[in-house]
Amino acid sequence: MKGDLGAAFRERFARHPDGVWGAPGRVNLIGEHTDYNDGFVLPFALNRHVVAAIARRADRLLRMASMQRKGMVTFPVDELTPGVLHGWSAYVAGVVWGFGRAGHSVAGYDILVDGDVPVGAGLSSSAALECAIALAISELEGAAIERFELALLAQRAENDFVGVPCGIMDQAASLLCTADHALFLDVRSHAYEHVPIRLDREGLALLVVDTGARHRLADGAYEARRRSCDEAARELRVPALRDISIDLLEEALAALSTDELRRRVRHVATENARVVEAVAILRNGRPDALGPVLSRSHASLRDDFQVSSPELDTAVEAAVQAGALGARMTGAGFGGSIIALIEGTGLQAIAEAVSSLFRLAGFANPRFLTATASAGARRIEL
Repeated sequence: MKGDLGAAFRERFARHPDGVWGAPGRVNLIGEHTDYNDGFVLPFALNRHVVAAIARRADRLLRMASMQRKGMVTFPVDELTPGVLHGWSAYVAGVVWGFGRAGHSVAGYDILVDGDVPVGAGLSSSAALECAIALAISELEGAAIERFELALLAQRAENDFVGVPCGIMDQAASLLCTADHALFLDVRSHAYEHVPIRLDREGLALLVVDTGARHRLADGAYEARRRSCDEAARELRVPALRDISIDLLEEALAALSTDELRRRVRHVATENARVVEAVAILRNGRPDALGPVLSRSHASLRDDFQVSSPELDTAVEAAVQAGALGARMTGAGFGGSIIALIEGTGLQAIAEAVSSLFRLAGFANPRFLTATASAGARRIEL
C-alpha cells in the first residue's frame, strides 16, 4: 500500500512526498461510552492503517486527494473554519486548522491518503486519518508535541471542526498503543498503562465481525447520549458519571428523575467496573476469562445505553451460540462491528454461523478479520 502511495502521489501532484505516515484504527476491547464520562477504556491498535503521503507547500494552499475517490479537494489554509468542508477531507483539514488554532506553525500541504481500515465499521478510521495527519504535520513543522497532546489536538479537530463530539479514546489508542498490548487509559487523569494481551499464546483469537450496517455519529444519536450523561451528572451533582462507583450506584439511581437517565448511569458505572475487571484478568494472564465480561458489556450497551442494532445483536447471538467465549459490539454503536473472543480452532465455525444467521435475517454479508494488538502511529519508510 505505501509503495503504491508514493508513486500515486508523484502522479497526482507531479512531485515527491516529503514522507509517508501511518496510523492504525483501533478495537475497543471494553469501555464503551465511558471516555466522555471521564472514565476508563481499554482499546488496542488494530493491524489496519490509514496512511498519508504529504509534502509541504509554500503558498499555504491545502490540496487533498484520496486513493478511494476521484478528484481533489483544494482549500486555502487561512480560510479554514468549521463547516466549510464535509466528508473525509474535513477530518484532514480539521487537523491543519487545529494546529493553527493551538498556536503551532502550519504551511500549505499536498496530501494523498489511503488505508485499509473499514469505514463506518466502528474501528475508528476517522481517528486513524486524523492521527496520521497530526503526526506528519508535527514532524514536518518540527513541533515538539507529546503524543497525548497530539491525540487531544486530533480530538479537538473532530469535535470542533467536523462536529462529532467524540471522546479521546480513539485518538489516544491510535497514537499511544504498542504492539501486543492494550491501552488502559484513565480519561480523567490521562494516566495510562500498557497491559499485555497475547491471545495467541493461550490458543485464543479476537474475531472482528463488520456487520455492514454503517453507523453515523454526526446524525444526533451519539450527541443525544452525551447530553443525557451530562444531564444525569448535573442531577447527581457530580463532575462526571465517572464519580458514580458501583458502591454508590443504587443510591444514585434512586435520585434520578427519569428511567432513561437511570439506564445511562447504570451502564457507565458498570462498564467502568468491567474495564477494571478486564485489566485484572489480563494482568493475571487469564484472557479466556474475558468472555463473560464482554457479553455483560454488550447486554448493558443494548439494554441500558441503547446503542446496539439488530445486526449487532444478531452477530453477538450467533457467535456465542457457535461457541465464542463472549462477544460484544465495539465502537459507538448504531451499527458497525462486534468482537468475539474465540478459541483459535473455532474461527471458521463461528464465521459460518454468523453468515448463516445474517442470510436468514436478510442482512448484508458480514466481513471478518482477526484483530492483533499492533503499534501506534509512525513514519513509514518508502
